[in-house]
Amino acid sequence: MRSTDIRSTFLDFFQERDHRVVPSSPLIPSDPTLLLANAGMNQFKPYFLGETAPEHPRAVSVQKCARTSDIENVGRTTRHSTFFEMLGNFSFGDYFKAEAISWAWELLTRHYNLAPDRLWVTVYLDDDEAVRLWRRVGVPLERIQRLGMEDNYWSMGTPGPCGPSSELHYDRGPSFGREGGPAVDGERYQELWNLVFMENLRGEGTGKDEYPILGELPAKNIDTGLGLDRLAAVLQDVETVCETDLLAPTFRLVQELAGREYSREDSTSFRVVTEHSRSIAFLIADGVLPARDGRGYVLRRLMRRAVRHARKLGIEDLTLPALTSSVIDNLGTTWPELSRRSELIRQVVTAEEEAFERTLRQGSQLLDSAISRTKTTISGRTAFELHDTYGFPIDLTLDAARSAGLTVDENEFAELLEAQRRRAHQAGHSRKGGAVARQDLYRTVTAEYGLTDFVGHSSTTAETRVLALLTPQGPLDVAVEGDELEVILERSPFYAESGGQVGDRGVLRTSGSTLDVLDTRLGLDGLHVHTVRVTHGEVRPGDEADAIVDAARRAATARSHSATHVLHAMLRRHLGDHASQRGSRVEPGRLRFDFAHFSPVDTTLIQTLVNDYLLDDPEVTVWEATRAEAEAAGAVAMFGERYGPDVRIVDIGDASRELCGGTHVGHGSQAGPVHIVAESSIGTGLRRIEALTGTDALRHYDHQRDILHELAALLHVHPDQAPARLHQRLETLAETQRQLANLRQAELDTHAARLAADAEPVPGGWLIAESVPGETDLRTLATKILKLRQDRGVVVLGAHSDGKASLVAATNTGSRARDLLTEAAREIGGGAGGKGPIANAGGRTPANLPAALATAAARARTLLAP
Repeated sequence: MRSTDIRSTFLDFFQERDHRVVPSSPLIPSDPTLLLANAGMNQFKPYFLGETAPEHPRAVSVQKCARTSDIENVGRTTRHSTFFEMLGNFSFGDYFKAEAISWAWELLTRHYNLAPDRLWVTVYLDDDEAVRLWRRVGVPLERIQRLGMEDNYWSMGTPGPCGPSSELHYDRGPSFGREGGPAVDGERYQELWNLVFMENLRGEGTGKDEYPILGELPAKNIDTGLGLDRLAAVLQDVETVCETDLLAPTFRLVQELAGREYSREDSTSFRVVTEHSRSIAFLIADGVLPARDGRGYVLRRLMRRAVRHARKLGIEDLTLPALTSSVIDNLGTTWPELSRRSELIRQVVTAEEEAFERTLRQGSQLLDSAISRTKTTISGRTAFELHDTYGFPIDLTLDAARSAGLTVDENEFAELLEAQRRRAHQAGHSRKGGAVARQDLYRTVTAEYGLTDFVGHSSTTAETRVLALLTPQGPLDVAVEGDELEVILERSPFYAESGGQVGDRGVLRTSGSTLDVLDTRLGLDGLHVHTVRVTHGEVRPGDEADAIVDAARRAATARSHSATHVLHAMLRRHLGDHASQRGSRVEPGRLRFDFAHFSPVDTTLIQTLVNDYLLDDPEVTVWEATRAEAEAAGAVAMFGERYGPDVRIVDIGDASRELCGGTHVGHGSQAGPVHIVAESSIGTGLRRIEALTGTDALRHYDHQRDILHELAALLHVHPDQAPARLHQRLETLAETQRQLANLRQAELDTHAARLAADAEPVPGGWLIAESVPGETDLRTLATKILKLRQDRGVVVLGAHSDGKASLVAATNTGSRARDLLTEAAREIGGGAGGKGPIANAGGRTPANLPAALATAAARARTLLAP
């Protein structure tokens, strides 16, 4: 059965049972707690948690998934993959165990025609109900095994919905391993389908077996996952997933590039290169680009692992462009995003493989040397040096060691890495000056008064009360004129720096004092911390105060923030969804925006797109919703940002919808104009745009216009003609400089010929010791003389200018020229340097240059004497 038929059979089966077909979500999940989509249930998490009511109580999907938790097993086993398609059926408080079990059995045995006597079942230790239900559909007790939390209790790997599970396994026969069922051999008894009885809520924990179960979900749910790769391998009667129609064309191409057929000796490398190529293509198609951390590092790790194994197979040319193209050709019809992003995929893999080739060459030499002199274990220090100095990933070191039958001292490596992080942390801590103690102060204030009531979204002023005055030494009872400190207010209109937007400035006034607010930032859990300078009077905790934001500065910042959102939207619209935000800085009148992309961007086009959209004056609307509702509405969330159950969404027309707590203008036209002043690379796969907004952009235009008019006046032309005239003048200047250089060379040749002809004959050779004009290139002149005089001799030249003296000595005697200048250099107040037949000296006593030349000449005569 072809993979297309496997998918359609699954979807049709559950559609007939009133399940709604839901498209796969992208590999980049909307859930900020997840690095990558790792299960079919990810997009349904809000339904399981009861945060959102589903439109239909039953769903079925084919979900793209990426997992790297078992990356070391990819290639070593026949079943592990980093990318796979998960066939899943779901119930949101509707049916439960009985239907899930009976339908799974029916589908596998009657529609996929798997032999019932080759199917085994595992259940959670105390799940007697599941055992009874499996026996009811015909599974004998001897093929039902009870396993613990590690095997039969499922969660996303993060806090959230979880529950006991039951898995269906297929016995692939004695050639794949030992008898005894899934509890004995997972390679022979291959897991196909996991039925999760989603009824519990997981809390924070340190490992799969250590997280706490907090209680029950609002309803009992079903979440199942049937691996398409594994089922295809069984139905197509092939040994590995690489031989299924999902990967076979790429698998064959790897063998062609290697110039040999697949063999068990190199089985791991053949499988790794094949399987990772598919993962790489899908990740890039969904917007992931190589990076040093996060999901970008996952991609980079896969690419580097694939390239290394390709080199082990003897494939020296670029590998990934051809292999990912094979993936696109094979799966692009089923997954159209592959075809749409084919050029992006090709460019990214080409650039990354070329860059990694340099790292691979350097690191491989050191690694091969370490392997050759190691009997059992490569030291953690060697692994750390590879990682820290050469950028060689630890997983590649582990891979190489394992292939050579060695291990790596991972504990020592981890200790060295932790020590490095600790040093960096301590350095940062010392710069911050007592950050931990400051947080303790914030914690005390929060415990007593609660968090700041922020009113800055609706007003730039507020009547408030001073709660605390804080310094690095502790709380103050009173602050006087000239003091700089931190103030905590009961209510604040000042925006605290977050989400890339800088903090507000302004003024605080009490009945007896005036304070300049220099900055506002977030302290602990949303506490607003105001850095102030007392400019008049005295202030005490408990004082009533008027808080006034610098409204002009706030407005300029709001323009930049709204412009940033539109810039983000236009980059994604023009470049693709992969051009996602990786960082930003929003300031009054200017912005900095970092985004994922692999090559320079046409800033003129992007600037035009941004300004044209702003000129259409789209309305800026702000609304609040649950996180699940925002995600369902397509709001863009930033990975790594923490959001509560309720979020604030900013819409700018129909182009931009982002989760954002910042301040914005009311209409798009108020944000412009936007002028991009710089675009640059800040790392592999990362670009940065810097731009000015509003009046700052206009002032920049005025400044550029003034420069152009000044240049045109100097060139005596109209401003429109200035570039052409300047280009003409520069060409003329360049030609003049070339002619001047030729004249100088001719003068040097003439000067060298004259000095060579006038050389003083001395015993053992000839000698030239002369003072020449200060602008002469002494080294070039000396070299030319030696070429003209092939016989044995010495040249010593001296010159002075701008209060400095210079000496150069050159010889063809085989002696060190530096020895000729050692004493002479002291006479002009300096030292000699240089290796071999030419040396130089310099000093700040030019009056002694004649004596220095005489000293050098005397030393030369001694050297030349037979």
